Amino acid sequence: MIPYTVNIKLAARTLTGTLNLQNKTAVDWGWQGLIAQGCHSSILIIDPKTAQTIQVLERHKANVVKVKWSRENYYHNLSSPYCLRLASGDASGKIIVWDVVSGTAHCEIQEHSKPIQACDCKLIFIMFFCPFSPVLTSEGIVFITDFSYSKPPGSAGKKVYIASPHASPAHTKPAPATAPAPTGAKKALNKVKVLITNEKPTAEAVTLNDCLQLSYLPSKRNHMLLLYPREILILDLELSQTVGVVAIERSGVPFIQVIPCAQRDALYCLHENGCITLRVCRSTVATEEAADPEQSVQELVYDLRSQCDAIRVTKTVRPYRMVICPVNENKAALMVSDGRAMLWELRAHTGKAATNPSSGLSPLYSPVSFCGAPLGPNQKKIQDLSLNSMIGQTLIAGETLPTSSNQQEVQLKFLLTGLLSGLPLPPFAIRMCPPLTTKNINHYQPLLAVGTSNGSVLVYNLTSGLLHKELSVHSCEVRGIEWVSLTSFLSFATSAPNNMGLVRNELQHVDLPTGRCFAFRGERGNDEPPIEMIKVSHLKQYLVVVFRDKPLELWDIRTGTLLREMAKNFPTVTALEWSPSHNLKSLKKKQMAAREAMARQTVSDAEQSSVESSVISLLQDAESKSETSQAISAREHFVFTDTDGQVYHITVEGNTVKDGARIPPDGSMGSIACIAWKGDTLVLGDVDGNLNFWDLKARLSRGIPTHRGWVKKIRFAPGKGNQKLLVMYTDGAEVWDTKEVQMVSSMRIGRNVNYRILDIDWCTSDKVVLASDDGCIRVLEMAMKSASYRMDEQDLTDPVWCPYLLLPRAALTLKAFLLLQPWSGTFTMDVTQVDYSEKDEIKGLIQEQLNSLSNDMKSVLQDPELSLLQRCLLVSRLFGDESDLHFWTVASHYIQSFAQARQLTVSAAEGQAQSEGVQPSPQSHLDICHDVLCESSYFQKFQLDRVHLQEVKRSSYEHTKKCADQLLLLGQTDRAVQLLLETSADNPSYYCDSLKACLVTTITSSGPSQSTIKLVATNMIANGKLAEGVQLLCLIDKAADACRYLQTYGEWNRAAWLAKVRLNPAESSDVLKRWAEHLCSPQVNHKSKAILVLLSLGCFYKVGEMLHSMRHFDRAALFIEACLKYGVMEANDSRSAVASLTHYAHKLIEAAFLDYARLLRTLGLREGAALWASRAGSAGEQLMEELFQGEGGIPEAILGEEVVELGLESKE
Repeated sequence: MIPYTVNIKLAARTLTGTLNLQNKTAVDWGWQGLIAQGCHSSILIIDPKTAQTIQVLERHKANVVKVKWSRENYYHNLSSPYCLRLASGDASGKIIVWDVVSGTAHCEIQEHSKPIQACDCKLIFIMFFCPFSPVLTSEGIVFITDFSYSKPPGSAGKKVYIASPHASPAHTKPAPATAPAPTGAKKALNKVKVLITNEKPTAEAVTLNDCLQLSYLPSKRNHMLLLYPREILILDLELSQTVGVVAIERSGVPFIQVIPCAQRDALYCLHENGCITLRVCRSTVATEEAADPEQSVQELVYDLRSQCDAIRVTKTVRPYRMVICPVNENKAALMVSDGRAMLWELRAHTGKAATNPSSGLSPLYSPVSFCGAPLGPNQKKIQDLSLNSMIGQTLIAGETLPTSSNQQEVQLKFLLTGLLSGLPLPPFAIRMCPPLTTKNINHYQPLLAVGTSNGSVLVYNLTSGLLHKELSVHSCEVRGIEWVSLTSFLSFATSAPNNMGLVRNELQHVDLPTGRCFAFRGERGNDEPPIEMIKVSHLKQYLVVVFRDKPLELWDIRTGTLLREMAKNFPTVTALEWSPSHNLKSLKKKQMAAREAMARQTVSDAEQSSVESSVISLLQDAESKSETSQAISAREHFVFTDTDGQVYHITVEGNTVKDGARIPPDGSMGSIACIAWKGDTLVLGDVDGNLNFWDLKARLSRGIPTHRGWVKKIRFAPGKGNQKLLVMYTDGAEVWDTKEVQMVSSMRIGRNVNYRILDIDWCTSDKVVLASDDGCIRVLEMAMKSASYRMDEQDLTDPVWCPYLLLPRAALTLKAFLLLQPWSGTFTMDVTQVDYSEKDEIKGLIQEQLNSLSNDMKSVLQDPELSLLQRCLLVSRLFGDESDLHFWTVASHYIQSFAQARQLTVSAAEGQAQSEGVQPSPQSHLDICHDVLCESSYFQKFQLDRVHLQEVKRSSYEHTKKCADQLLLLGQTDRAVQLLLETSADNPSYYCDSLKACLVTTITSSGPSQSTIKLVATNMIANGKLAEGVQLLCLIDKAADACRYLQTYGEWNRAAWLAKVRLNPAESSDVLKRWAEHLCSPQVNHKSKAILVLLSLGCFYKVGEMLHSMRHFDRAALFIEACLKYGVMEANDSRSAVASLTHYAHKLIEAAFLDYARLLRTLGLREGAALWASRAGSAGEQLMEELFQGEGGIPEAILGEEVVELGLESKE
């Protein structure tokens, strides 16, 4: 007969617990939508949407101090696919780059000559993965501008210091009489105004040791924040000046971290009590109540808009770090030192605030657009999609206040959407439930019971790795657990000893389904020696309780009665084990024979044949009853050893207990510490590290010295004929094969691992489970190597939306499937309804991803009102594709902006009334985080607003001089003159500034003066005074020349800034086009940035051409399609003849559509390929024939769509 073996498939995994202090900064939320968190030497990968740990990476030997996800700011295709890459650095200086899906390391980086300290590793990380971050030192900030991956920086960087200034009376404005008296926090801040200087400060300077963090503000260029425990300083780096302070009142809770947002000028702040607050920058628009516009803005103010609940902070529980979702910026995760991850989501609720009007909070409005386009009348939207879809932009001076008719006022609230908790602090006692058998296969669950130091027992399901139940069982540390069935267990705990050395013993019986818990020994347990161990017999009939200085007790588990309490002269037990042999089978046979005889006696011989079947059923019934009833008491045996090493054999049957044979001690063994028995093999382990293997059948014994010290525990693996043995020592563990009597695998602290093992068990016939002192429980293969696993082998409770888990080709197919809706005229979320030639397994994985999308997201994706541009933006958000998201944000805005401008031009040409100064853009303007890509009018307003703020906050001559320079570049000559005349007479620059003021006021547009100034400016630029020369050129309205000089001298960003604030659209466009050409040059090769610049200029044909030449086929085809739909393909391209452009445009359109069709064919989407090929001219027809070769022609559905699309194109 072929042996029937079943092995439940359990993935290797790690159950993690509390964090180490060095893990504090090791957390990152990637564009891929997953959170990476360092836990001791492991790295957890958490899915925040479903609050599940989906991977644990193990290869580091030291504590992980930093983790960083790879950026997704590149175009994705088959050669640069969507993949999960993570870098992690540990305290020894090793950096590992991971392939997270397979759980393997791509590469390892370490300088072997000397270990790097934890802080050095963080510094390497900052430089390697965020190369333009400033570096915080003990006395200042170092800015390294010429950092590159290939060579070390050429200079030591620009070092700036933080000092407290002596504000001169000339630079401090008197406070208005009506102003309220400053409160405690503000008074303290007024005393110590902090700014940046280039000179080393004196002893009274503010030290940087209090500074907790510094970060750039991604929402505003050239701004940085410094975080102190009680305030956040906002610095303008161009002026080296503090322009805003967020202060906490005296009774407030100090900050420990702040994360600035990019989509809106807002700050997520983490406080010491674990509370997360959101502060949004206050609008600088002068309100009607403000009488004096000069006083309308004094500094950047960040208003508290929302806060979440705090946590209970103790010595061992404190908040460590917060991370926010980089894609949507409306979700935050809080990492707590006890291993918890709290997942908060920001929600917007429509309705007016019920706060008092004196609070000064202006209302927040939700935008009237969705995914970068105005919302249709019946269009579905997801309001909480991202931060910029929840609240509108912060208004700046010069902008109009929103009218309440089309904008809804919103309130922001935090909602706890997920909680991930880890294991408590070690030590642990672990025990796996009884093994899988053919009888229990239908209802078996692989449950692991974990006894903790606080008296609770956690039961984990090892298939999912999730907590099944948490039971508060004991009042002190759990010492051991033994299962008595698949759904119940016994656990014991001992309290701290009193002065007599006696303790309170707790032995509890727990029923898992009901959670019922009762004291198994009844009233016994107070003031007695501690329980050393409990052992349950193989048939789960009997229980032995072993005490330290008291004879053992023998209990009947089924009835809960004490069978025997051994006499006082009973030997002291050092190790004990039940025998696997018993007489249950022979008893059952006897009972069955007796029942059969009784059954046969009741029927006569004549009726025998007719009732044969009923006898069989009677017997089957009897058998099932005999299994469930406890009438049968089978005979079982156990062996134990005493302090001398003598082995005793005892038999238990029903209520009778009999002494058996005694085997004298083995001279080669020390004091026996543990025994394991399976089949005909008995193994003994002693305190000296010796293992003694007894073959009971052959009556042979063999001693093996392991030289590993005290053998703490030994356990046989489950499964018939499986003779593997797991051995635990003080310094590690080993797996032995008892048939061959040889070691299979070994693990030793300091050699393979850096943690100490606390407890061991088998969880299946080939996997072990280890509890360790780093607070983790690991399920490992028998080889006891790393516990990282393939994520596609995971059995997750909730499906996870993460296209990065798919094969590269499948991820791109999923993206195309979502982008090219509708398919054959119908919107669908079922990939099987599409003509897609691929293996069913891959189709199934893609369908799983689609099914894991929320219902709201599915309904929006299937909404016919969703435009192509909105769809592209939404899908790039879903995929966390940074490059796609930036491209489609700018493209969507300017395509609509130029389309609207074109409509206005057409309507004006047709004689319709058109008001002056109409904003062409449907959503007013692009967010300021895009900096020079914004419209010139808005960019100019923002810069004027900024310089006004700098002017108000200036506190030294240096600042005044920089303000005057900025005002001159912005064309604000009157205000610049006022500042120049403020210079005090004892200042060395007094004469120069006075002359400069005269020059600025007396500049005329006469030819001679202009040519003289131009000559002087040119000479100054030639002699290295670029900034001064540019300033002079701006004075005589030669800003276009100034931009050219700046570009010649490599100051491309400054040239772009000046073009935006000073030049008319035509001149500005020339400057920016030159910049785009420079970005495309081989030396720079920043084509993606050049494309964004060209988009802001409306050079859509050029953008299409570049995208196609860069082989970004899907982006090129969809972009051209969007331009055709809005009629802006030729919006702002400087070709002489429109006819020739139309010819070029048609060639480009056909080439782009054909290449996209080929790409779709390689992905297996034949229907999509046919649709795009049908619009690609003669070359497309050839591809169509290839696609439908031997199928009797092209389907009519596609031909029908082709006619419609071609009609649309010709109309455009």
